[in-house]
Amino acid sequence: MPARTYPRRTPAAITSATAATGAARGAGGTAVTRLPWWAVVLPVLAFAVLFGLIAGGGEAHATDGDPAVGRILERIQHTLAR
Repeated sequence: MPARTYPRRTPAAITSATAATGAARGAGGTAVTRLPWWAVVLPVLAFAVLFGLIAGGGEAHATDGDPAVGRILERIQHTLAR
């Protein structure tokens, strides 16, 4: 049985393959991918907002609102408890 021969991979073929996948090779031979700007900014922004809500929780005050709001909330709680 004859040995199989594979075509040589030229640098141009390798470059076009990495350009198609969006990956580049780093110093250690591992694939390096680039993140879009929003993939970094959105988690940081979400963390900051949630941290701000937790840290500012001590500033909450009870309101002297309309007693009708309390009755509506009681009815909703009673309905959900069924």
